[in-house]
Amino acid sequence: MGNFHRLSGYCAGGEAGRMTIQDKYNKLLEHISAYGRVAIAFSGGVDSTFLCRAAMEASCLRPIAISLISPFIPQREVEEAKDLAKKIGIEHVCIQAKLLSETVAANPKDRCYHCKTIVFTALLQTAADYGIDTILDGSNADDRYDYRPGMRALAELGIHSPLLEIGLDKNEIRELSKILHLPTWDKPSFACLASRIPYGDRIDTEKLKKIEEAEAFLRKIGFHQYRVRVHGDIARIEVAPDERLQFFNEERLDEISTALKRIGFLYVAFELSGYRSGSMNRTIDNEHDNIKY
Repeated sequence: MGNFHRLSGYCAGGEAGRMTIQDKYNKLLEHISAYGRVAIAFSGGVDSTFLCRAAMEASCLRPIAISLISPFIPQREVEEAKDLAKKIGIEHVCIQAKLLSETVAANPKDRCYHCKTIVFTALLQTAADYGIDTILDGSNADDRYDYRPGMRALAELGIHSPLLEIGLDKNEIRELSKILHLPTWDKPSFACLASRIPYGDRIDTEKLKKIEEAEAFLRKIGFHQYRVRVHGDIARIEVAPDERLQFFNEERLDEISTALKRIGFLYVAFELSGYRSGSMNRTIDNEHDNIKY
C-alpha cells in the first residue's frame, strides 16, 4: 500500500471505534475506487492534499485536481497547490470563477452557501470537459461540528466528501499525511479570505487584497498560524495561542503596526485569546449556532 504501514495500538474513535487508522485508510481507498474516475476540489491544504494522494493510490483511472484562482484565495496558496500536485503526480487544472456576485459581496450569514454553489458549479463544468461527473471535496468529520452553510451547497450539487463519510477527522488526516510523507501534514489550517470579514460587512477586492498582504507579512516575520480579521479600518490580528509571546516586545509591536498601517489599515489590534477557527461565527445569533448542513 505504497508508503503506508500499520500503526500498532492506534484505535480511532467515533462510530468506527474499533477501527485502526490503517483500517480507515483502507476503507477510504475502497470508497474512492467505487466512484471510478474523479476530480478533487484542490486547495493545497491538509485535507485536499491528502485526498489527492489517496485518490492516486485508490484509482486505476487517472484522477484530476482542480484549483480555483480568485481574489478570495492568496496567490501563494495557488502556487503551493501547483507544487504539491507535481509532487503527488496528479494532473492539475486551475480555473477562474467570478465569486463576487451581489449576494456573496453582501456577505450574509449563509455567504459560504452561495460561494460554494458558484465554485462547485464551475468545478462540475470543468470536470465534465474531462469526461468526469464525480467531484470529491476535502470536508472531514470535524466539519460536522461547526457552522458550515457551504455543506448544503455540496449536498445540492451532488458533491462527495469521502473523508467525512469515512469518519476521518483532522488529527487522523494529519497523522496519515505524515506517514505518507506529505509536506502538508503540519500545514496550518486555512480558510478563504472572506472569512476574515464579519457577516454583513460588504466584501470587495480591496479588502481581500489588504488581508492577503497583511497575512503575508505575518508569515514573512515567522508566524505559523494567523488571521487578520477586518473590522472597518481596524485590523484585528489573531495568532496561535503558543505564538502570542512573540508579540510582546516594543520592536515587534512597532514593526507590525507600521507594516499593516502602510497596507492601509488605520488601527491595528491584537486578539488577546489568540487564534480560534471560525471565530467570526460569534456574530451569528444563538439560534444559528448549532445549524449543520
